[in-house]
Amino acid sequence: MNKLVTDNQKSALDVGAGTGNLTGKLLHMGYKVTAVDISAEMCAILQTKYNAYLKNSKLTIINAPMENLAFGAGEFDLITCYSVLHHLPDYVTSLKSLSVLLKKGGVIYIDHEASPFYWKTEPSSLANLIKGIYFHSNPLFNSLYFQIIGLKVPSIDYSLSDYWHKKEHALDHKSIEQIFKKESYEFSKRTDYYQNSTWIPNPLSIIYRLLCRPEMSFWTAKK
Repeated sequence: MNKLVTDNQKSALDVGAGTGNLTGKLLHMGYKVTAVDISAEMCAILQTKYNAYLKNSKLTIINAPMENLAFGAGEFDLITCYSVLHHLPDYVTSLKSLSVLLKKGGVIYIDHEASPFYWKTEPSSLANLIKGIYFHSNPLFNSLYFQIIGLKVPSIDYSLSDYWHKKEHALDHKSIEQIFKKESYEFSKRTDYYQNSTWIPNPLSIIYRLLCRPEMSFWTAKK
């Protein structure tokens, strides 16, 4: 992402920053970061973790809804949004608003994690079955990998980490793609995680790709 930005002035907006997974990476890359989160608790964690960056004015933390952001058009070189859009009542409109804040030549990065329920809306019963098996087999393959290399790591079903449990967790990626097209982005690319979610290849990945619509994915788009 960093290398894609034209005339990069190192100004980044991390929307829905949470505990600072992306915020920290951006700061370490030399960005001046504005981290936004609706949760006061998350913002307090950010303040504690990155206090040194607050003191040298490399980090600004804003406790506010994404919809209430008031920045100038084209203010940011890079905008990141990790597993946030599905929480918004109208993420399409919110994404359009974010696009205004991105400068010409800037890059937006949108990442999305899966929900335990996301395959249940699959129209095909066979696809429904494949998604269920594939999604829950990934931790088993990861565990097998660790055993092969001699590490004792418990098998954890990471699908349980999604504490929202929202059946409407899925994003309409076609709508996201249309935003980039209408805003005349230089390019946009969606990358699915179906081949990269295990440490060793999951043999179901080929069947998964053919029968299902992958949900875990990220977008990289340059304006």
